[in-house]
Amino acid sequence: PPMTDDPSTSPHGAAPGLFASLGATMVRWRWAVVLVWIAAAAIIPRALPSLASAAKSENTSFLPADTPVIKAGNLAAPFQHQNSAATLLLAGRPPAQLRPADAAAVAAAERAVKSVPGVLDVRDRGVSGDGEVEQALVELRGVGARAGGGTAVFDAMRAAVRRTARPAGLQIHFAGELAQSVDAQAAQKHTQNLTQLLSILFIIVLLLIVFRAVLAPLVTLLPAGLSLAIAGPLIGEAAKAGLEVSSLTQIILIVIVLGAGTDYGLFLIFRVRENLAHEIPPREAVISAVSRVGETITFSALTVIVALVSVILARFGLYRGLGPGLAIGIAVTLLAGLTLLPALLAILGRAVMWPSQPRPGHEYQGAWGEVAARVIARPARTLALGLALFVALALIVFAYHPSGFGSQTAPAGSDSAAGQTLLDHFPVGVRNPTNIVLRVPYSAWTQADKIATATGELQRAPAFDSVTGALNPGGHAIPLQLLARLYRQLGPPQRLPRTESAALMTRIPARVYDAYVASAQFVSADGHTIQFYTALRAGDPSSTAALNAIPAARRQVSRVAASIGATANGIAGEAAAAYDVSTISTGDLARIVPLVLIVIAVLLTLLLRSLVAPLYLIPSVGLSCLSALGL
Repeated sequence: PPMTDDPSTSPHGAAPGLFASLGATMVRWRWAVVLVWIAAAAIIPRALPSLASAAKSENTSFLPADTPVIKAGNLAAPFQHQNSAATLLLAGRPPAQLRPADAAAVAAAERAVKSVPGVLDVRDRGVSGDGEVEQALVELRGVGARAGGGTAVFDAMRAAVRRTARPAGLQIHFAGELAQSVDAQAAQKHTQNLTQLLSILFIIVLLLIVFRAVLAPLVTLLPAGLSLAIAGPLIGEAAKAGLEVSSLTQIILIVIVLGAGTDYGLFLIFRVRENLAHEIPPREAVISAVSRVGETITFSALTVIVALVSVILARFGLYRGLGPGLAIGIAVTLLAGLTLLPALLAILGRAVMWPSQPRPGHEYQGAWGEVAARVIARPARTLALGLALFVALALIVFAYHPSGFGSQTAPAGSDSAAGQTLLDHFPVGVRNPTNIVLRVPYSAWTQADKIATATGELQRAPAFDSVTGALNPGGHAIPLQLLARLYRQLGPPQRLPRTESAALMTRIPARVYDAYVASAQFVSADGHTIQFYTALRAGDPSSTAALNAIPAARRQVSRVAASIGATANGIAGEAAAAYDVSTISTGDLARIVPLVLIVIAVLLTLLLRSLVAPLYLIPSVGLSCLSALGL
């Protein structure tokens, strides 16, 4: 019989209502719907910013302003420009020591880097104790200081270094977390592309097994693929409006959109196949399928969307951006599942199921039907076994303790990988320091004995293994009296040039002059801020032990600060950041998970029109979550 425009009068009983009307509209305007989606997928990525351009890569950039590690970073503001980040420039010729001619080449390279747009400053940080490597701190401005926007400025800096003349055998490379992040972008893009490809291949193979049809997997994936192309730029545009987005969003978005799109497609296509098996014409089959499962997949998506949006209440910006960003992806996927997929199914008709056409009257039961029959036959035993397994897994969660993030590694063969090799010539307290910052109400240059007092107390503190400061910059000691005399004679080291001729003009030995210039990273020009680079006795800053040592280290630093009359103090660095991220994110989860369960309960009550069913479903959802974490 001919298809009717009004599904409520359909001879095959397509249910009336909102979703039946939606299905009928999509079927009627099927070609227009497909063209609109194709046009949107072509135009939106060109008109809006990419997700990659908006993503942040550092965990600390998502922390609230009142976090201790952020406060410590603010205390260290005299040592860096506002709204900046730093990378390291390394020069050396291991295993040989640096030569006098290398100093001029290094200085030329530093000047070349400083002239690059986006570079705020280049400050020398001295020579390694073995004399084989020299280090300089490079500060970058604004967006150029972030891995997402730093590729161009790093390319320009590296080109500037290559243009400078250097003696044979002298290596010059960039190192540090930021340099590694920029070099990892290309590798991450490869990983992202690989994730997308493997996800698609896995879904195609799975759908081929499920449907035993050629076109069904492609029809299921096409709406998800177009949703992915559209959702990324939409999230990027939301980031311009203030949404915090991490690089993690890029990877998870691929999996969640393809997974959800496939899920919604399976619901709809299976219903269409059942309708075709009952000899319902293809277009009527699509309308009936939308009317039957449209509400289900809509509430399924709304549950995920509302749960993700609830995360906006988190203090940790990574969660706040990850939740709403992924919610945008789910919303676009739902829209595609309710509009584009029915239109495609209406256009292709029975060809979607070729060569495995549904047989009239065929009801497929399969292995899961047998499982269901066994479960229903003995529900008490199944419930007891299930609870025993899931509760046991869930209890493991209470034995979990947060761990460190692990140091980011540079891609093999990259410039930053070579730079990290040179950086290994410096002690851990210099190459990846835990920074201690003290604010004092006097000038430490004129009361250098307070620097000596703080240095001695920190060296005796149980939390710290080594302490580098103004009295031993770059591994070269400066006696207290000499430091004070150099300040009186030369002024603040921040104002001094670092050249061999400058050292000769001052009639001060070059090594002493270089050490004094390097002390600028430990005492501010006005003397009111003192900084130390330390190594934690607990181990590498990326380790769990170092993370757990931070509370005790902060208490010890507070005692040192009190002994010299400091008005403020703080600890910065990887371990301190990891501890604060762990503390805040764990607190967020403890607060948000119950809220999400309440939201899901409300949505289930509305969907099922039942007050009892959610009492079963919500505990099962919560227990499943805890069991997964325990596993």
